[in-house]
Amino acid sequence: MTRSTEGGWELPISEGELTRLTAEMDQAHRDTLPAMRASALDLTDELRARREGRSRDLGRRRFLLGAGGAAVALTVAACSSGKSTGSAPPVSAGASMPPSASESGQYTGDLKVVALATALENQAVGAYRATLDAAGKGRLGTVPPAVATFVTTAMAQHADHARAWNAVLTGAGRPAITNVPLTNQAETTEALGKATSVGDVAKLALMLEEQAAQTYLFATYNVTGAGGIATAATIAPVEAMHAAILNYVLGQYPVPDDFLPVDKAASPALLTV
Repeated sequence: MTRSTEGGWELPISEGELTRLTAEMDQAHRDTLPAMRASALDLTDELRARREGRSRDLGRRRFLLGAGGAAVALTVAACSSGKSTGSAPPVSAGASMPPSASESGQYTGDLKVVALATALENQAVGAYRATLDAAGKGRLGTVPPAVATFVTTAMAQHADHARAWNAVLTGAGRPAITNVPLTNQAETTEALGKATSVGDVAKLALMLEEQAAQTYLFATYNVTGAGGIATAATIAPVEAMHAAILNYVLGQYPVPDDFLPVDKAASPALLTV
């Protein structure tokens, strides 16, 4: 049965179904953790080798992990909710190719994309934490326990992803990103502050999750390092599962696509560092 809350919002699916979907999402995340961490370490080694001007043997692990990039579009698409308009993932008009290594700044080349990914993960963590805080203060009406469990689980997964990306940054001799250096953060914070129901925050969270999933998919086609491709490929399906579940929470049932678009992918230009 659905759960009605104050303010007229109603959970369109049963709490039991949401609990089951959240458990499946958590298992998928746990299943990807070894590959994600291994490919992040691989990316760190690759960037270090590139900086030192030496070649790097990709080895069997890279070969196996690299295979994930070829299949990620189909895996992510299975969790999406839009309609396909082509036979291959298009290049987003809103996104851009990673800056070259000659660009000024502390995050350049593939590190610019890593920094963007870290900032997006931190943004999602902050959004879910703000949701829990608002719920605790009664600003969202009655929050079904299954919704709170989903929020807590998704937040923890984003934190895991942020740690993996930050390890790459620090391994490459760059500062970790612990805040949200994005030009749209003020707008996001303002929208969260105006939310008065679970439905309001679910819509905002869905936007962030779709942006993250599509950014990772875009990265698999545009970063130069195989380690970066493999890391993005392991994370993208989990982000897409977050988005799929949020669609259920909003009563918008996901429909599988042949390919996930990247029109909502974030551009490195959003970074303020």
